[in-house]
Amino acid sequence: MGGAAPSRRALLGWGGAGLALGAAAAGGTALAVGREDTAVPAASSGAAVPFHGAHQAGIATAVQDRLHFATFDVKTKDRAELIQLLKDWTRAAERMTAGQAVGEGAYGGPGEAPPDDTGEALGLKPSRLTLTIGFGPSLFAKGRFGLEGKRPGALVDLPKFPGDNLDPARSDGDLCVQACADDPQVAVHAIRNLARIGFGKVAVRWSQLGFGKTSSTTPDAQTPRNMMGFKDGTRNIAGTDTAGLEKHVWVSQKDGPAWMTGGSYLVARRIRMNIETWDRTSLTEQEDIFGRDKGEGAPVGKAKERDEPFLPAMLPTAHVRLAHPDTNGGAKLLRRGYSFTDGTDGLGRLDAGLFFLAYQRDVHKGFIPVQRSLAASDDLNEYIQHVGSALFAIPPGVRDKDDWWGRALFS
Repeated sequence: MGGAAPSRRALLGWGGAGLALGAAAAGGTALAVGREDTAVPAASSGAAVPFHGAHQAGIATAVQDRLHFATFDVKTKDRAELIQLLKDWTRAAERMTAGQAVGEGAYGGPGEAPPDDTGEALGLKPSRLTLTIGFGPSLFAKGRFGLEGKRPGALVDLPKFPGDNLDPARSDGDLCVQACADDPQVAVHAIRNLARIGFGKVAVRWSQLGFGKTSSTTPDAQTPRNMMGFKDGTRNIAGTDTAGLEKHVWVSQKDGPAWMTGGSYLVARRIRMNIETWDRTSLTEQEDIFGRDKGEGAPVGKAKERDEPFLPAMLPTAHVRLAHPDTNGGAKLLRRGYSFTDGTDGLGRLDAGLFFLAYQRDVHKGFIPVQRSLAASDDLNEYIQHVGSALFAIPPGVRDKDDWWGRALFS
């Protein structure tokens, strides 16, 4: 970690006692298509994913191997203080995603003060770190920050779906930050330092570690598998599919409000899998439930994974059939989910499953109709349960060094 760092005096506003906090390694290379995150960054260890652009990195970016996702409750009631925090976070994110230390680093500063950098990423490669911020519905509540008139129509309170068993302690949040990297320590380090910068102004509400990406934005690469052993995300939107991204992911000027142009909407769902029950289910039944074979990943009646599915050949309750765009009025999501295991549930069963992340232009035409279709009759519901849920408005990217996360919202 290197590069010139701002002085300690310049960073006095970052986290109590006038101390700057941070430092991290960052992320991947990108194909040359301007400075927008519509290209697929190459999975080159040690390179950095560009932070600035029309869209935030971490959406169409090639999916990294690891995740640390965190939501925050805003504790300050001062609008100006929240704005300053977002500016400070932006400056820290710029440096972390470039592999540079924030402030004066983990050592070498005044011995009587805590170091600016927590230090656990020292010596690590950038690992294609991306940091993506979002704003939850509660941030727009009347009487908080004067944002009630700017809440997008698509930033709804998600309906309760059949089978939901949501834990409030693992749901919602005023802010979210998605940290993705190819090294788990780099991702955790980034969240840790943002939380530290925000001490006294925000507090972590809940967080989730993820591994084993379950979707890919690079269709030429091998499709990853979920915890049930099936290939996941075969028909995901590619990061190079400009037309598909414009149609299904990026918010346009006509969608409104203006501050969301170039942004997206993120649905995060913690989905617990009944692993032990699934593992005792016959192979034939597993394949019928998904509508694909477990080896190649081919749809029912087809030979290859990427063959166009013939939906009538599948059971009416097959997962692939119910999630397919033809079943849901053409709805498509850009998915960036990860597997998780969080110990046991106290009954000798793994607390494991899928941390589902999906970006879309409008949840009314994206996640909501798809989830209604799945929740109503998907045979997979016998083996899964949604236990956490959140929706966030993801603002557009930071254009340059004078811009900051959410500037258009607070202007």
